[in-house]
Amino acid sequence: APGFASALDGLSISVEGAPVISIPIAICLFFMMYPIMVKIDFAQVIRAGRSPKPVGLTLFINWAVKPFTMYAIAYLFLGVLFRGLIGVEAMDLVKLPPGADWAVGSVHGAGTVVLEEGVKFLQVPLWRSYFAGCILLGIAPCTAMVLVWGFLAKGNDGHTLVMVAINSLTMLLLYGVLGGFLLGVGRMPVPWQALLLSIAVYVALPLVAGFFSRRWIIQKRGGEWFQERFLPFLSPVSIAALLMTLVLLFSFKGDVILAQPLTILWIAIPLFLQTALIFGLTYWIARKMGLVYEDAAPSAMIGASNHFEVAIATATMLFGLSSGAALATVVGVLIEVPVMLMLVRFCLRTKNKFPTEAA
Repeated sequence: APGFASALDGLSISVEGAPVISIPIAICLFFMMYPIMVKIDFAQVIRAGRSPKPVGLTLFINWAVKPFTMYAIAYLFLGVLFRGLIGVEAMDLVKLPPGADWAVGSVHGAGTVVLEEGVKFLQVPLWRSYFAGCILLGIAPCTAMVLVWGFLAKGNDGHTLVMVAINSLTMLLLYGVLGGFLLGVGRMPVPWQALLLSIAVYVALPLVAGFFSRRWIIQKRGGEWFQERFLPFLSPVSIAALLMTLVLLFSFKGDVILAQPLTILWIAIPLFLQTALIFGLTYWIARKMGLVYEDAAPSAMIGASNHFEVAIATATMLFGLSSGAALATVVGVLIEVPVMLMLVRFCLRTKNKFPTEAA
């Protein structure tokens, strides 16, 4: 299985001799992202001005708070508390930035260039690779599953849709900038070319394709056909593409997981704490702001959950399918569903703590 995954990852588009986009993975990730983007009704963004409080709260938490708490929590656990458990001497091989012709033995950030089977890699401490994956996961606001969480928590579906649309647009502008900044602070290589290309391929392309295909289909077949026939057809496509990506990622890291099964736990703990912290903080601020429950619950859910599809795509493109960073983003997928269901239950139990009318 690792050989098959490696062979697939080798089918890539190269820039100046360096593999940048893995074609099979890009196809999987596009079909994972497109069904999410085509559901978004961008006309909802125009209506967001009617309820600026929940929108403003969500944007503030997503971009001014969440990335930095993720950095701090991941560094504390992976870089300090669990460093010895992960392995002080444990190393990971990540891709060199596109076009980088670094000499073997040269040092860049926390990594050293090494030659493995005739290919140059950057050898970095394994905990830093996991740390990078957590950063990429923590700064990607959810735009897909949050529709499900908001619905289950009996929240305002209109507000959730507005935030999905706004998050998708702000991600185009802020994800690469914040990701590059925090990776640089964490002494990981920041391949800006690849990072921006990743946003273009895995966010902008599905977003644009979703916008225009949605408009065209509704014009040709009508909104009812789009909602009742087209979207149900697409849902299994997204799930199948996600499963295929996860299979490839786990086939690469199967030996690591079998040798160190607790690795998943070491990564999961900071991710869980981050989710709980951001949810609690957003929920508390929403109550203090006098928001009704129907707006407070989706705001907290959006802040707590992550857009793991974008994180997986970016980690895979920047550091490679076999990197610890890619594995860390997959751990986010594994814990997201049970944790978010727990938070939905908490929301429903505390619904009566909120005012019935907005302040």
